[in-house]
Amino acid sequence: MAREKQNPFKELEKSLHDVPADMKKKVMNDIATAKLVMDMASLFTCNYKSTLEGILKTNTKFNTNSN
Repeated sequence: MAREKQNPFKELEKSLHDVPADMKKKVMNDIATAKLVMDMASLFTCNYKSTLEGILKTNTKFNTNSN
């Protein structure tokens, strides 16, 4: 007759162990550091386009009044 298939995910679940506290703390610190670096990079690089446009944009209102 038909044999019951074993669920491989249940086998994986049996082999799970808790992560050591030191390892968990290190991983969380690494993630926090990576997020900080990404936020800092975004802060300094995100608005280059609009900043450069603002600097290089000619003020037509000022130029028409001076002629």
